[in-house]
Parts: sequence; structure tokens; C-alpha cells
Amino acid sequence: MAEKIIILGVETSCDETSAAVVADGHEILSNIISSQIPVHRKFGGVVPEIASRKHVELISSVIAEAMEKAGVAYSDLTAVAVTYGPGLVGALLVGVSSAKALAYTLNLPLIGVNHIESHIYANFLANPKLEFPVVCLVVSGGHTDLVFLESHGNYRLLGRTRDDAAGEAFDKVARAMGLGYPGGPLVDKLSVEGNPEEISFPRVLLESDTLDFSFSGLKSSALNYLNKARMKGEEVPQADLAASFQQAVVDVLVHKALAAAKKCNVKTVILAGGVASNSGLRRELSKRALEEGITIGYPPPVLCTDNAAMVACAGYYKFLRGDTAPLTLNAVASLKLGQEKY
Repeated sequence: MAEKIIILGVETSCDETSAAVVADGHEILSNIISSQIPVHRKFGGVVPEIASRKHVELISSVIAEAMEKAGVAYSDLTAVAVTYGPGLVGALLVGVSSAKALAYTLNLPLIGVNHIESHIYANFLANPKLEFPVVCLVVSGGHTDLVFLESHGNYRLLGRTRDDAAGEAFDKVARAMGLGYPGGPLVDKLSVEGNPEEISFPRVLLESDTLDFSFSGLKSSALNYLNKARMKGEEVPQADLAASFQQAVVDVLVHKALAAAKKCNVKTVILAGGVASNSGLRRELSKRALEEGITIGYPPPVLCTDNAAMVACAGYYKFLRGDTAPLTLNAVASLKLGQEKY
């Protein structure tokens, strides 16, 4: 029997310190995630300097816990994979430095992984038999991208947000509503109690020939609605506002995702990123896709938010292609998908 390819993944791109051990690209032996949400909640969002310091405090213990839970020795590892961008540069540097130190000490290959790519590969963790070609809608606090995947390592960016990411818009509106942080899950939960047709918000589709997104106008519309109501001393229907705002975001995401599938002539659309766990998005996309004969796939919620298992999975497929990084690998805060340079 052939030996398993065992990858240690490391993820520190934002406010989760995570390490995971994955065998053969899909068998999750461990996936340890230490979230900083309680730390940043009082500020209403992630504070980069605080995030970096917390990663420094946690990274060694998180890696050790991942190895212990996986039940493997460092000598069993095949390679070390790490997110090196995009993300907060200080946070990224903690993970990159730790992964480089391990790779050097253990004489193992180092694999640099794009954060967006790793989110996409969460789908291969959930469904190792996923077949190409597919279109992936990556939706998170920092990204809203449509990507065409023809094969492993062969990507084409179809569209991206021109301003706010969908998750960022959720967080800012939630903060203005006084719901707390992170805002996306709170808006989603509250929306169940509201009427999505009660408040009319714009659906910005941009030019007819583009798959780009824009959510700044929608965000401003929601904030203006709140401000006007408060200036007049009117009670804000929180649940209706949440439901109407979420529906406007979802309508645009679904429209663009299905348009991308039609443009690329593919029959499978997958979701990735933190907003991929949004119940309204999953429900509406599944409904519309069924009507058009398109299959929908998405990871379980724990693999939608930042985690190292998805990094290890993406690293596995890069390892198979011989795509490894030198020990001079550095953090690249604005790294673009498909433009990886070591």
C-alpha cells in the first residue's frame, strides 16, 4: 500500500489562527481553529495589529495541538502548506514564518497557498469526487469573486467586486443596526423573522457584459434608510431591514453566479468563503439552479470560514503538481489568484 501524503496546513491571514493535518487531500486528521472574534468584537471589526500579536501568542500551541490530535509525528509529514496572501500582512507573516521554520527544520517541501484558492478547495474536502469544469462563487468579508476552474491549478477570474465585498457590506450594515460583530451570521439569523419585500433596496448589476459586483450603493442605501428613520424618530423594523438587505445581496450573487455558469457552459456551481454558509444564499441559489439544470455544491459551515484544512487540501494538489515554494517565501497582502510568484 502506498504511503499517504500528509500535509500540515497553516492559516493566519486574518483573525483565525489555524493548523490542520490532512491526508491524501481529503482525510481531515485534525483542524484546529482558534478564533479571535471575542477579542475584536469590542472594536466592531478586526484590528490588524492586535490580530498579529494574537497569532504570535497562539501559533505554536495551535500547531502542536493539530499534530497531537492527528496522531502523527513530524517525521510523518510530507510537506508544509501555508497561506501567504492575500490578507493582513502582519498576520500572514506569523504563519509564513512558522511554516518556513518547520519546513527548514524538518527538511520538507514548503507550499505557498493563495487564500482564495484555499477557500475554493474546501469544496474538494467536502466532495473529493467533484469534477471539472466548475464555476466558483467566493464570498467573504474581504472577497467577492467569480472563478472558472478548468482543472487543478487552472483558474480564470471572471469577475470581482469593484468596491465592498458582500461580507464587508453585511458587517457594516449589521454594525449600524447595532447587531454586533461579525455581522453576516447575525443578519442571516434575524432575516428569518422579517419580510424580504418590505423595504426596496437596489440590485446593482452594472453593465450587461460584466460579471463584476458592486455593493457600496446597496450598503449606502441601507445606511441611509437607518439614518432617515432615526432622524425622524421612527422605529426601525430590524427583522424586515435584515431580510430585505440580505435578499438584495443574494439576488445579485445568484444572478451573477448563474450568468457565469451559462457563459462558461458549465453545469456545476460551487460556493466558498464565509458568506457561503448564509442560509438565504444557499436556499436561493439551490432553487434557481434547479430550475436551470445546474448542480450546486458548498462545504459545511466549519470549512466556509478561515481554516487550515482547506489550506492543506489546496497544498496537496499543488504538491502533486510539483508546485513548491522556496524558503524565501514572503507574505503578499494583495496576492491575486492565478498570479502567484515566489
